[in-house]
Amino acid sequence: MQTLYRDQMGLVMTPPVGPAPWYAIQTRSNFEKRVAEEIAGKGFESFYPSLQEVHQWSDRSKAVSRPLFPGYVFARFFDYSRLSVIQSTGAVRIVGVGRDLASIPDEEIESVRRMLSSGRECAPHHYLREGALVRVRRGPLKDLEGVLVKVKNQTRLVLSVTLLCRSVATEVSTEDVEVIRMCGGSGSLVA
Repeated sequence: MQTLYRDQMGLVMTPPVGPAPWYAIQTRSNFEKRVAEEIAGKGFESFYPSLQEVHQWSDRSKAVSRPLFPGYVFARFFDYSRLSVIQSTGAVRIVGVGRDLASIPDEEIESVRRMLSSGRECAPHHYLREGALVRVRRGPLKDLEGVLVKVKNQTRLVLSVTLLCRSVATEVSTEDVEVIRMCGGSGSLVA
């Protein structure tokens, strides 16, 4: 027996095939972790990318989790579940255009996950549109693709979440990357 689903308008639709797409959920300030936990509690896969920082006070120090993309978390769900997702405490909206949701490619989410779990120091980076598109050849970031930039004499690999126009960067050696495509007018490896 086939299960029928209803979309936001109450219309009957066929069941979805394959994994649900990723979407960005805009949150109230400092609600990122809470929104991600509540969405996960509803049975959806959520992703709250964060960085650990040590804050030092005169009498103590404490490790603090800071969102990589302030004001955003990610969740995997089908369109007909959007109401359940947006009703999470602290959720503002699901990123899209009008009533149409804008999904994020699985590769972008997986790249950010891999970079954060690589054990390498990561930092937010301004969103890039130009530079050499490269692929990492070896090490914990092997096969990740991103833009190569130079910051204060250090070479960095920058991964972007295009929909949010946000990026994250980590240091890499130019010996560990291969150029996939040159962008912009620069002829050098490092933009």
